[in-house]
Amino acid sequence: LSGMTGTAMTEQEEFSEIYRLDVVEIPTNRPMIREDCPDVVYKTEQAKYKAVIDDIVEHHEKGQPVLVGTITIEKSELLSKLLKARGVKHQVLNAKFHEKEAQIVAQAGRKGAVTIATNMAGRGTDIMLGGNAEHMAKADLRREGFSEELVAESTGHADTEDEDILAVRRRYAELEAKHKEAIREEADKVRAAGGLFIVGTERHESRRIDNQLRGRAG
Repeated sequence: LSGMTGTAMTEQEEFSEIYRLDVVEIPTNRPMIREDCPDVVYKTEQAKYKAVIDDIVEHHEKGQPVLVGTITIEKSELLSKLLKARGVKHQVLNAKFHEKEAQIVAQAGRKGAVTIATNMAGRGTDIMLGGNAEHMAKADLRREGFSEELVAESTGHADTEDEDILAVRRRYAELEAKHKEAIREEADKVRAAGGLFIVGTERHESRRIDNQLRGRAG
């Protein structure tokens, strides 16, 4: 086909025409209100981390939750050490605390919370402004002595006649309603302070992870 004249298509063009896929960009269901800031470059690593800590402290003091992204556990522990020196209470999320990941992420949107995360991705948990009522209710269930199996069943919807499961579901519904009411006021305060503030301390090897971190303040 390549030697033909006129409007004849090449083999590659013919293949592309046969298997062409239309692409439709689907807009967000609500207008995007996130403010994306440009990268800032420093002469030295020491100057960068001083600026990062100053930035965290500034937003923390006005009640804004802060999520800090790092690319290594070592860097997250360095930031933790620097924040401790400034007297800033915070949570560290990395592979060393895998079993606590969901609980830490779930409360990263609370007023004044500071969370340091290594290679932050979805982790299967929503960051909700003011806190995550589901995780708060489940934490209460554990404190009240319910087993992990029953806590897991508390949000289930499968038909059952097991009285223990029915009881834990009723208790969960009561606790979740209570926390949702308490969260509503705190969420308004967080929004007034500017919402979730995200600091990326450096670029990841994969742009996908950078975008996932940024997308936490979607």
